[in-house]
Amino acid sequence: MPRRFLIVTLTAVGIIASTTNCANAQSYPTRSIRLVVPFPPGGASDAVGRVWADKMKLLLGTVVVENIGGGGGSLGAAAVARARADGYAILLGGTLPHVNEALLKNRPLYDPVKDLDPILSVAVSHLGIAVHPSVPAQTLNELIAYAKANPGKLSYGHPGVGTVNHLTGELFKSVAGTPEIVQVPYRGAGPAIADLISGQISMGVVVVTGQVLELSRSGKLRVLAVTSPARLVAGPELPTAAEAGLPGLTTQVSVGLLAPAGTLTAIIEQIAQATRTALAERTYQQILIESGFEPTIDSNPEKFGRSLKGDIAFWSPVVKALGLKID
Repeated sequence: MPRRFLIVTLTAVGIIASTTNCANAQSYPTRSIRLVVPFPPGGASDAVGRVWADKMKLLLGTVVVENIGGGGGSLGAAAVARARADGYAILLGGTLPHVNEALLKNRPLYDPVKDLDPILSVAVSHLGIAVHPSVPAQTLNELIAYAKANPGKLSYGHPGVGTVNHLTGELFKSVAGTPEIVQVPYRGAGPAIADLISGQISMGVVVVTGQVLELSRSGKLRVLAVTSPARLVAGPELPTAAEAGLPGLTTQVSVGLLAPAGTLTAIIEQIAQATRTALAERTYQQILIESGFEPTIDSNPEKFGRSLKGDIAFWSPVVKALGLKID
């Protein structure tokens, strides 16, 4: 084949492919979109996903929510990572699946950085150090002093080994100098909170949801501090860990949208823009806030990607120090 003919042919193929991609982006979506929530129904992520799906009806089209739980979010995330990169399979992922797969697996199911393209963060949640009312501590410093004076007496619950709650609890023990506090893993947040309320455990590292705020305000448990960089909009009465003297305990959990790697930039931006439009609504923001989340109203693919890489870098030394693997 003459060189000139080959160049012309390859150029024509490139033009056709580019034209096809543009047409696909311009017509998107032509059918329902599948949003995979990588956790069982009824959890905090599920609540975020279903409200988002409902908001997208007028802005993007029909979104069908599919819960694929298991593996700390890995099974659902892997299903999206392996899906066609056409914009019709989206993951509601974020900090937990990324950290689990990047740091806690001997045999990861996918590469969270290479196999998924970030779209944007929808919201962030924060954790709280909570105690049963019988614990004689009204502040985080008093809790630390009590733990040091009573080594081995305190135990904290979390919703499972490898969860951000668990990692935060171990980080708290490290920066507070209280290694004797015993960690007690549960199968989910519900059982851990139930045992904290009943006094079966003295401490808990909990996501500060609307339910947890009500429990704290009613005196059924006591949230001593939150891990957010600033006081929560929904719980301004709660001091941050940094205010209590532990700046090293400033963490957050991102929840956002990701697509299979290679998804057209135009499609990713279309999804991102529809989401930003929804997040600009005060009613949507209030729904998230009342559920214990802080809306992320200025996110984009680049910011979300940097945030997730930052999460992996932040938790890497903690996981290494624990020697923790969950497979």
